[in-house]
Amino acid sequence: MKRSEINTVIREADSFIRSFGYVMPPFAYWTPDEMKARRQSSAGIFDARLGWDITDYGQGKFDELGLFLFTVRNGRFEDMKKGAGMLYAEKIMISRKDQLSPMHRHVIKAEDIINRGGGKLVLELFMPDADGGIDPSAEVSVPVDGTIRKLPAGGLLKLDPGESVTLLPGVWHAFWAEGKDVLIGEVSTVNDDLTDNIFREPIGRFADVEEDVAPLHLLVSDYERWVG
Repeated sequence: MKRSEINTVIREADSFIRSFGYVMPPFAYWTPDEMKARRQSSAGIFDARLGWDITDYGQGKFDELGLFLFTVRNGRFEDMKKGAGMLYAEKIMISRKDQLSPMHRHVIKAEDIINRGGGKLVLELFMPDADGGIDPSAEVSVPVDGTIRKLPAGGLLKLDPGESVTLLPGVWHAFWAEGKDVLIGEVSTVNDDLTDNIFREPIGRFADVEEDVAPLHLLVSDYERWVG
């Protein structure tokens, strides 16, 4: 993705999020220079990879295959091993109308996916087989706001605004917005986007960025290169 496109997505996303009364944390608006200056005093932001995350999964067609995310808070896997401490994470996301977030699963993370407003959020779901791959025939059983919903393999679960689904580790899922863009909340156990995303197709998790203009705000995938 071109950096100019990423900057546009950030501006549009911020406006869309605010239209639902959700306000981003102050660090969301730090400039790249401010991020560098605060590297030591705000190490928790960088260590937990909090912040902007815009991906086209390395495929170069964001409007068709992509997702906007912002990680608001994130715990530590070390605490999960102990069973005490900050064991949770939170994201705010935007799925544009008919924009696919491709089929994937998580090894460790359990997550609630919440339609916070907009159109319908559609999820295609499969259960894992014994080796972790997609089971093409197993019935899917997932809690939707505490009520079990059963679907055939590859069935489509449609969530209206206010509805949510709980996805346990291993459940395969792809999703997109139907009708109009959807604001998505994600509440989960500790999140690790570097190692805990298993995609059905061999694609990347982060965008390859073409630096045609200066960044408005850094992405989490920029931190190592821009801040260190």
